[in-house]
Amino acid sequence: MSPDTVSKSDVAATPVKENASGHEHLETTADISTEKDEFAQEELLETPEWRAREKRLVRKLDMTLLPVVWILYLFNYLDRNNISQARLNTFERDLGLTGDDFNTAVSILNVGYMLAQLPSNMLITRIRPSIYLPACVAIWSCVSAATAAATSYGGLVAVRFFLGIVEAPFFPGAFYLLSCWYTRKELALRTAVLYSGLVLATAFSGLIAAGVFSGLDGARNIAGWQWLFIIDGSGSFFAALVALFLLPDYIESKTGSGRWLFSEEERELAVKRMALDRVSLPEADRSVWYGVRLALGDYRTWIFTLLLCSNHTAYGFNYFFPTIVSGFHIGSQTITLVLTAPPYLFGAAVSFAVAYSSDRHNERSYHISIPMAVAAVGFIISTATLNIGARYFASFLYCSGAFAANAMVYSWAATG
Repeated sequence: MSPDTVSKSDVAATPVKENASGHEHLETTADISTEKDEFAQEELLETPEWRAREKRLVRKLDMTLLPVVWILYLFNYLDRNNISQARLNTFERDLGLTGDDFNTAVSILNVGYMLAQLPSNMLITRIRPSIYLPACVAIWSCVSAATAAATSYGGLVAVRFFLGIVEAPFFPGAFYLLSCWYTRKELALRTAVLYSGLVLATAFSGLIAAGVFSGLDGARNIAGWQWLFIIDGSGSFFAALVALFLLPDYIESKTGSGRWLFSEEERELAVKRMALDRVSLPEADRSVWYGVRLALGDYRTWIFTLLLCSNHTAYGFNYFFPTIVSGFHIGSQTITLVLTAPPYLFGAAVSFAVAYSSDRHNERSYHISIPMAVAAVGFIISTATLNIGARYFASFLYCSGAFAANAMVYSWAATG
Protein backbone atom coordinates (compact mmCIF):
# COMPACT_ATOMS: atom_id res chain seq x y z
CA MET A 1 0.00 0.00 0.00
CA SER A 2 1.20 3.50 -0.70
CA PRO A 3 1.89 5.22 2.62
CA ASP A 4 0.46 8.62 3.38
CA THR A 5 3.02 11.41 3.27
CA VAL A 6 3.03 14.38 5.60
CA SER A 7 3.05 17.72 3.79
CA LYS A 8 5.13 20.76 4.80
CA SER A 9 3.73 23.87 3.17
CA ASP A 10 5.79 27.06 3.25
CA VAL A 11 3.67 29.72 4.88
CA ALA A 12 4.17 33.38 5.66
CA ALA A 13 4.48 33.76 9.42
CA THR A 14 3.33 37.00 11.06
CA PRO A 15 4.62 37.91 14.57
CA VAL A 16 1.93 38.91 17.09
CA LYS A 17 1.91 40.20 20.63
CA GLU A 18 3.44 38.19 23.43
CA ASN A 19 1.04 35.96 25.31
CA ALA A 20 0.38 35.95 29.04
CA SER A 21 3.41 33.80 29.74
CA GLY A 22 5.69 36.25 27.96
CA HIS A 23 6.44 33.90 25.07
CA GLU A 24 6.14 35.10 21.51
CA HIS A 25 4.20 32.87 19.15
CA LEU A 26 3.54 32.85 15.42
CA GLU A 27 0.13 32.88 13.82
CA THR A 28 0.28 31.79 10.21
CA THR A 29 -1.95 32.74 7.34
CA ALA A 30 -2.35 29.00 6.77
CA ASP A 31 -3.86 28.60 10.28
CA ILE A 32 -6.42 31.33 9.61
CA SER A 33 -7.38 30.01 6.19
CA THR A 34 -7.59 26.45 7.53
CA GLU A 35 -10.11 27.49 10.20
CA LYS A 36 -12.23 29.26 7.59
CA ASP A 37 -12.02 26.28 5.26
CA GLU A 38 -13.14 23.90 8.02
CA PHE A 39 -16.28 25.95 8.66
CA ALA A 40 -16.99 26.16 4.93
CA GLN A 41 -16.47 22.43 4.52
CA GLU A 42 -18.84 21.58 7.37
CA GLU A 43 -21.54 23.82 5.86
CA LEU A 44 -21.00 22.27 2.43
CA LEU A 45 -21.31 18.71 3.73
CA GLU A 46 -24.59 19.52 5.50
CA THR A 47 -26.42 20.69 2.39
CA PRO A 48 -28.99 18.24 0.95
CA GLU A 49 -27.85 19.06 -2.57
CA TRP A 50 -24.27 18.03 -1.79
CA ARG A 51 -25.35 14.78 -0.16
CA ALA A 52 -27.61 13.92 -3.10
CA ARG A 53 -24.89 14.60 -5.67
CA GLU A 54 -22.36 12.63 -3.66
CA LYS A 55 -24.75 9.70 -3.30
CA ARG A 56 -25.28 9.59 -7.07
CA LEU A 57 -21.52 9.66 -7.67
CA VAL A 58 -20.85 6.83 -5.21
CA ARG A 59 -23.63 4.78 -6.79
CA LYS A 60 -22.04 5.33 -10.19
CA LEU A 61 -18.63 4.27 -8.87
CA ASP A 62 -20.24 1.14 -7.46
CA MET A 63 -21.66 0.34 -10.89
CA THR A 64 -18.53 1.11 -12.94
CA LEU A 65 -15.15 1.18 -11.19
CA LEU A 66 -15.81 -1.39 -8.47
CA PRO A 67 -17.17 -4.18 -10.74
CA VAL A 68 -14.21 -3.84 -13.12
CA VAL A 69 -11.53 -4.22 -10.44
CA TRP A 70 -13.61 -6.96 -8.76
CA ILE A 71 -13.74 -9.05 -11.94
CA LEU A 72 -10.03 -8.56 -12.56
CA TYR A 73 -9.24 -9.61 -8.98
CA LEU A 74 -11.45 -12.68 -9.40
CA PHE A 75 -9.35 -13.67 -12.41
CA ASN A 76 -6.21 -12.89 -10.42
CA TYR A 77 -7.03 -15.72 -8.02
CA LEU A 78 -8.63 -17.92 -10.63
CA ASP A 79 -5.34 -18.05 -12.54
CA ARG A 80 -3.36 -18.46 -9.34
CA ASN A 81 -5.45 -21.11 -7.64
CA ASN A 82 -6.39 -23.41 -10.55
CA ILE A 83 -3.29 -25.48 -9.86
CA SER A 84 -5.14 -26.95 -6.86
CA GLN A 85 -7.90 -28.25 -9.15
CA ALA A 86 -5.38 -29.44 -11.76
CA ARG A 87 -3.95 -31.76 -9.13
CA LEU A 88 -7.13 -33.84 -9.23
CA ASN A 89 -6.57 -34.51 -12.93
CA THR A 90 -3.37 -36.05 -14.39
CA PHE A 91 -1.30 -32.97 -13.55
CA GLU A 92 1.22 -34.56 -11.18
CA ARG A 93 1.60 -37.70 -13.27
CA ASP A 94 2.12 -35.84 -16.55
CA LEU A 95 4.79 -33.56 -15.07
CA GLY A 96 6.45 -36.30 -13.02
CA LEU A 97 5.88 -34.58 -9.68
CA THR A 98 6.85 -36.54 -6.59
CA GLY A 99 7.17 -35.88 -2.87
CA ASP A 100 6.99 -32.18 -2.05
CA ASP A 101 7.25 -31.02 -5.67
CA PHE A 102 3.64 -29.83 -5.76
CA ASN A 103 4.02 -27.94 -2.46
CA THR A 104 7.16 -26.22 -3.76
CA ALA A 105 5.45 -25.24 -7.01
CA VAL A 106 2.61 -23.71 -5.02
CA SER A 107 4.91 -21.83 -2.63
CA ILE A 108 7.35 -20.47 -5.21
CA LEU A 109 4.65 -18.13 -6.51
CA ASN A 110 4.76 -16.30 -3.19
CA VAL A 111 8.50 -15.72 -3.56
CA GLY A 112 8.02 -13.91 -6.86
CA TYR A 113 5.00 -12.12 -5.41
CA MET A 114 6.96 -10.76 -2.44
CA LEU A 115 9.95 -9.70 -4.54
CA ALA A 116 7.73 -7.69 -6.88
CA GLN A 117 5.52 -6.06 -4.22
CA LEU A 118 7.68 -3.08 -3.31
CA PRO A 119 8.73 -2.13 -6.87
CA SER A 120 5.15 -2.47 -8.10
CA ASN A 121 3.83 -0.32 -5.24
CA MET A 122 6.35 2.37 -6.15
CA LEU A 123 5.33 2.27 -9.81
CA ILE A 124 1.57 2.47 -9.32
CA THR A 125 1.71 6.15 -8.32
CA ARG A 126 3.82 7.00 -11.37
CA ILE A 127 2.00 5.11 -14.13
CA ARG A 128 -1.58 5.54 -15.33
CA PRO A 129 -3.66 2.75 -13.70
CA SER A 130 -5.95 2.58 -16.73
CA ILE A 131 -2.97 1.17 -18.64
CA TYR A 132 -0.83 -0.36 -15.90
CA LEU A 133 -3.43 -2.64 -14.32
CA PRO A 134 -4.89 -4.11 -17.57
CA ALA A 135 -1.33 -4.61 -18.87
CA CYS A 136 -0.46 -6.62 -15.75
CA VAL A 137 -3.61 -8.70 -16.19
CA ALA A 138 -2.82 -9.39 -19.85
CA ILE A 139 0.74 -10.47 -19.02
CA TRP A 140 -0.22 -12.78 -16.17
CA SER A 141 -2.96 -14.29 -18.38
CA CYS A 142 -0.32 -15.34 -20.89
CA VAL A 143 1.99 -16.66 -18.17
CA SER A 144 -0.83 -18.63 -16.54
CA ALA A 145 -1.92 -20.12 -19.86
CA ALA A 146 1.72 -21.07 -20.48
CA THR A 147 1.44 -23.50 -17.55
CA ALA A 148 -0.35 -25.79 -20.00
CA ALA A 149 2.94 -26.08 -21.93
CA ALA A 150 4.96 -27.17 -18.89
CA THR A 151 6.40 -30.68 -19.27
CA SER A 152 8.59 -30.94 -16.19
CA TYR A 153 8.91 -29.89 -12.58
CA GLY A 154 11.52 -27.26 -13.47
CA GLY A 155 9.29 -25.70 -16.11
CA LEU A 156 6.37 -25.59 -13.70
CA VAL A 157 8.44 -23.87 -11.00
CA ALA A 158 9.70 -21.27 -13.48
CA VAL A 159 6.17 -20.46 -14.69
CA ARG A 160 4.81 -20.20 -11.15
CA PHE A 161 7.66 -17.91 -10.08
CA PHE A 162 7.05 -15.49 -12.95
CA LEU A 163 3.30 -15.69 -12.37
CA GLY A 164 3.89 -14.38 -8.85
CA ILE A 165 5.94 -11.47 -10.21
CA VAL A 166 3.35 -10.33 -12.75
CA GLU A 167 0.37 -10.85 -10.42
CA ALA A 168 1.93 -8.87 -7.56
CA PRO A 169 1.05 -5.36 -8.80
CA PHE A 170 -2.68 -5.91 -9.11
CA PHE A 171 -4.17 -6.04 -5.60
CA PRO A 172 -2.21 -3.09 -4.14
CA GLY A 173 -2.77 -1.19 -7.38
CA ALA A 174 -6.51 -1.82 -7.39
CA PHE A 175 -6.70 -1.04 -3.68
CA TYR A 176 -4.86 2.25 -4.21
CA LEU A 177 -7.08 3.21 -7.15
CA LEU A 178 -10.21 2.61 -5.06
CA SER A 179 -8.77 4.71 -2.23
CA CYS A 180 -8.39 7.61 -4.68
CA TRP A 181 -12.11 7.59 -5.55
CA TYR A 182 -13.78 6.44 -2.31
CA THR A 183 -13.63 8.16 1.07
CA ARG A 184 -12.27 6.30 4.07
CA LYS A 185 -15.77 5.66 5.40
CA GLU A 186 -16.88 4.21 2.05
CA LEU A 187 -13.73 2.19 1.44
CA ALA A 188 -14.17 -0.45 4.15
CA LEU A 189 -17.19 -2.14 2.55
CA ARG A 190 -15.72 -1.77 -0.95
CA THR A 191 -12.52 -3.45 0.21
CA ALA A 192 -14.57 -6.38 1.48
CA VAL A 193 -16.38 -6.51 -1.86
CA LEU A 194 -13.06 -6.52 -3.72
CA TYR A 195 -11.68 -9.20 -1.43
CA SER A 196 -14.74 -11.38 -2.06
CA GLY A 197 -13.35 -11.89 -5.57
CA LEU A 198 -10.72 -14.12 -3.99
CA VAL A 199 -13.32 -16.26 -2.22
CA LEU A 200 -15.66 -16.57 -5.19
CA ALA A 201 -12.77 -17.27 -7.57
CA THR A 202 -11.94 -20.35 -5.54
CA ALA A 203 -15.57 -21.47 -5.63
CA PHE A 204 -15.92 -20.88 -9.36
CA SER A 205 -12.57 -22.54 -10.03
CA GLY A 206 -13.89 -25.85 -8.73
CA LEU A 207 -17.06 -25.59 -10.80
CA ILE A 208 -15.13 -24.64 -13.95
CA ALA A 209 -12.68 -27.49 -13.41
CA ALA A 210 -15.55 -29.95 -12.97
CA GLY A 211 -16.96 -28.98 -16.36
CA VAL A 212 -13.57 -28.92 -18.10
CA PHE A 213 -12.37 -32.27 -16.75
CA SER A 214 -15.65 -34.01 -17.57
CA GLY A 215 -16.08 -32.51 -21.03
CA LEU A 216 -12.65 -31.66 -22.45
CA ASP A 217 -10.21 -34.10 -20.87
CA GLY A 218 -8.31 -35.65 -23.77
CA ALA A 219 -9.93 -33.48 -26.46
CA ARG A 220 -7.43 -32.81 -29.28
CA ASN A 221 -4.94 -34.87 -27.25
CA ILE A 222 -4.84 -32.15 -24.60
CA ALA A 223 -5.24 -33.13 -20.95
CA GLY A 224 -8.03 -31.66 -18.86
CA TRP A 225 -5.64 -29.73 -16.62
CA GLN A 226 -4.05 -28.13 -19.69
CA TRP A 227 -7.47 -27.04 -20.96
CA LEU A 228 -8.14 -25.54 -17.53
CA PHE A 229 -5.08 -23.28 -17.67
CA ILE A 230 -5.79 -22.30 -21.28
CA ILE A 231 -9.44 -21.42 -20.61
CA ASP A 232 -8.75 -19.49 -17.41
CA GLY A 233 -5.89 -17.58 -19.02
CA SER A 234 -7.99 -16.73 -22.07
CA GLY A 235 -10.79 -15.41 -19.87
CA SER A 236 -8.36 -13.19 -17.97
CA PHE A 237 -6.90 -11.82 -21.20
CA PHE A 238 -10.36 -10.91 -22.49
CA ALA A 239 -11.16 -9.19 -19.17
CA ALA A 240 -7.94 -7.16 -19.50
CA LEU A 241 -8.98 -5.93 -22.95
CA VAL A 242 -12.39 -4.85 -21.63
CA ALA A 243 -10.78 -3.09 -18.65
CA LEU A 244 -8.70 -0.96 -21.02
CA PHE A 245 -11.92 0.78 -22.08
CA LEU A 246 -13.49 1.07 -18.62
CA LEU A 247 -10.82 1.90 -16.03
CA PRO A 248 -10.35 5.57 -15.16
CA ASP A 249 -7.13 7.12 -13.91
CA TYR A 250 -6.88 9.10 -10.68
CA ILE A 251 -9.53 11.72 -9.98
CA GLU A 252 -7.28 14.70 -10.74
CA SER A 253 -6.43 13.26 -14.15
CA LYS A 254 -8.49 13.76 -17.28
CA THR A 255 -6.87 10.77 -18.98
CA GLY A 256 -7.87 7.13 -18.91
CA SER A 257 -10.16 5.22 -21.21
CA GLY A 258 -12.87 5.18 -18.55
CA ARG A 259 -13.02 8.98 -18.29
CA TRP A 260 -16.05 8.94 -20.60
CA LEU A 261 -18.02 7.33 -17.77
CA PHE A 262 -17.86 10.53 -15.69
CA SER A 263 -18.92 14.03 -16.63
CA GLU A 264 -16.78 17.07 -15.87
CA GLU A 265 -19.15 17.97 -13.04
CA GLU A 266 -18.80 14.50 -11.52
CA ARG A 267 -15.01 14.63 -11.71
CA GLU A 268 -14.99 18.02 -9.98
CA LEU A 269 -17.27 16.64 -7.28
CA ALA A 270 -14.98 13.63 -6.83
CA VAL A 271 -11.95 15.90 -6.41
CA LYS A 272 -13.71 18.13 -3.86
CA ARG A 273 -15.05 15.33 -1.69
CA MET A 274 -11.71 13.52 -1.61
CA ALA A 275 -9.98 16.77 -0.66
CA LEU A 276 -12.41 17.10 2.25
CA ASP A 277 -11.78 13.51 3.32
CA ARG A 278 -8.00 13.61 2.99
CA VAL A 279 -6.02 13.72 6.22
CA SER A 280 -2.95 15.27 4.59
CA LEU A 281 -2.29 16.52 1.12
CA PRO A 282 0.20 14.58 -0.97
CA GLU A 283 3.39 16.49 -1.66
CA ALA A 284 4.92 16.41 -5.10
CA ASP A 285 8.47 17.13 -3.95
CA ARG A 286 8.59 14.04 -1.75
CA SER A 287 10.21 11.00 -3.32
CA VAL A 288 8.80 7.50 -3.25
CA TRP A 289 11.71 6.47 -1.06
CA TYR A 290 10.64 9.05 1.51
CA GLY A 291 7.30 7.27 1.73
CA VAL A 292 9.06 3.92 2.07
CA ARG A 293 11.22 5.21 4.93
CA LEU A 294 8.17 6.75 6.58
CA ALA A 295 6.32 3.43 6.45
CA LEU A 296 9.28 1.37 7.68
CA GLY A 297 9.78 3.74 10.61
CA ASP A 298 6.16 3.50 11.75
CA TYR A 299 5.62 0.79 14.38
CA ARG A 300 2.02 0.38 13.21
CA THR A 301 3.30 -0.90 9.87
CA TRP A 302 5.01 -3.79 11.62
CA ILE A 303 2.01 -4.54 13.83
CA PHE A 304 -0.19 -4.67 10.74
CA THR A 305 2.37 -6.90 8.99
CA LEU A 306 2.30 -9.40 11.87
CA LEU A 307 -1.50 -9.33 11.93
CA LEU A 308 -1.69 -9.88 8.19
CA CYS A 309 0.82 -12.75 8.26
CA SER A 310 -1.05 -14.49 11.06
CA ASN A 311 -4.30 -14.21 9.12
CA HIS A 312 -2.71 -15.47 5.92
CA THR A 313 -1.60 -18.66 7.63
CA ALA A 314 -5.26 -19.30 8.47
CA TYR A 315 -6.17 -19.84 4.84
CA GLY A 316 -3.13 -21.86 3.85
CA PHE A 317 -5.63 -24.65 3.19
CA ASN A 318 -6.77 -22.82 0.06
CA TYR A 319 -4.43 -24.54 -2.40
CA PHE A 320 -5.09 -27.94 -0.86
CA PHE A 321 -8.83 -27.80 -0.28
CA PRO A 322 -9.74 -29.89 -3.38
CA THR A 323 -7.27 -32.51 -2.17
CA ILE A 324 -8.85 -32.40 1.30
CA VAL A 325 -12.34 -32.93 -0.13
CA SER A 326 -11.01 -35.68 -2.39
CA GLY A 327 -9.83 -37.45 0.76
CA PHE A 328 -13.45 -37.74 1.90
CA HIS A 329 -13.98 -40.30 -0.91
CA ILE A 330 -17.55 -39.11 -1.38
CA GLY A 331 -17.83 -39.73 -5.10
CA SER A 332 -16.34 -39.08 -8.51
CA GLN A 333 -13.86 -36.38 -9.46
CA THR A 334 -16.70 -34.16 -10.69
CA ILE A 335 -18.62 -34.49 -7.42
CA THR A 336 -15.45 -33.68 -5.47
CA LEU A 337 -14.87 -30.49 -7.44
CA VAL A 338 -18.50 -29.41 -7.12
CA LEU A 339 -18.35 -29.95 -3.34
CA THR A 340 -15.44 -27.52 -3.05
CA ALA A 341 -17.72 -24.61 -4.01
CA PRO A 342 -20.35 -24.39 -1.19
CA PRO A 343 -17.93 -23.58 1.68
CA TYR A 344 -16.47 -20.69 -0.34
CA LEU A 345 -19.87 -19.39 -1.39
CA PHE A 346 -20.90 -19.44 2.27
CA GLY A 347 -17.63 -17.72 3.16
CA ALA A 348 -18.33 -14.92 0.68
CA ALA A 349 -21.79 -14.36 2.19
CA VAL A 350 -20.36 -14.25 5.71
CA SER A 351 -17.64 -11.81 4.59
CA PHE A 352 -20.28 -9.41 3.26
CA ALA A 353 -22.31 -9.71 6.47
CA VAL A 354 -19.29 -9.09 8.69
CA ALA A 355 -18.21 -6.09 6.58
CA TYR A 356 -21.72 -4.61 6.72
CA SER A 357 -21.90 -5.08 10.49
CA SER A 358 -18.43 -3.58 10.93
CA ASP A 359 -19.35 -0.48 8.94
CA ARG A 360 -22.67 -0.09 10.73
CA HIS A 361 -21.10 -0.28 14.19
CA ASN A 362 -17.84 1.44 13.16
CA GLU A 363 -15.85 -1.35 14.81
CA ARG A 364 -13.00 -3.51 13.51
CA SER A 365 -11.21 -5.49 16.22
CA TYR A 366 -14.11 -7.73 17.28
CA HIS A 367 -15.07 -8.23 13.64
CA ILE A 368 -11.60 -9.69 13.10
CA SER A 369 -11.12 -11.68 16.30
CA ILE A 370 -14.55 -13.38 16.32
CA PRO A 371 -14.30 -14.75 12.74
CA MET A 372 -10.77 -15.94 13.52
CA ALA A 373 -12.12 -17.77 16.57
CA VAL A 374 -14.77 -19.41 14.36
CA ALA A 375 -12.03 -20.48 11.93
CA ALA A 376 -10.03 -21.93 14.81
CA VAL A 377 -13.03 -24.02 15.88
CA GLY A 378 -13.30 -25.32 12.33
CA PHE A 379 -9.64 -26.33 12.26
CA ILE A 380 -9.99 -28.08 15.63
CA ILE A 381 -12.99 -30.09 14.43
CA SER A 382 -11.13 -31.10 11.25
CA THR A 383 -8.20 -32.50 13.21
CA ALA A 384 -10.24 -34.01 16.05
CA THR A 385 -12.51 -36.31 14.04
CA LEU A 386 -12.54 -38.55 10.99
CA ASN A 387 -16.28 -38.21 10.51
CA ILE A 388 -16.81 -36.98 6.94
CA GLY A 389 -19.93 -34.93 7.71
CA ALA A 390 -18.27 -33.18 10.64
CA ARG A 391 -15.14 -32.40 8.65
CA TYR A 392 -17.12 -31.00 5.73
CA PHE A 393 -19.17 -28.89 8.17
CA ALA A 394 -15.89 -27.68 9.68
CA SER A 395 -14.80 -26.46 6.24
CA PHE A 396 -17.70 -23.99 6.27
CA LEU A 397 -16.42 -22.64 9.58
CA TYR A 398 -12.80 -22.12 8.63
CA CYS A 399 -13.59 -20.87 5.13
CA SER A 400 -16.03 -18.25 6.38
CA GLY A 401 -13.98 -17.29 9.44
CA ALA A 402 -10.59 -17.00 7.77
CA PHE A 403 -11.74 -15.03 4.75
CA ALA A 404 -14.07 -12.72 6.69
CA ALA A 405 -11.28 -11.86 9.12
CA ASN A 406 -8.75 -11.21 6.40
CA ALA A 407 -11.16 -8.96 4.50
CA MET A 408 -11.64 -6.94 7.67
CA VAL A 409 -7.88 -6.58 8.16
CA TYR A 410 -7.62 -4.94 4.75
CA SER A 411 -10.66 -2.80 5.53
CA TRP A 412 -9.07 -1.71 8.79
CA ALA A 413 -5.93 -0.68 6.93
CA ALA A 414 -8.04 1.21 4.41
CA THR A 415 -9.83 3.26 7.05
CA GLY A 416 -6.91 3.67 9.42
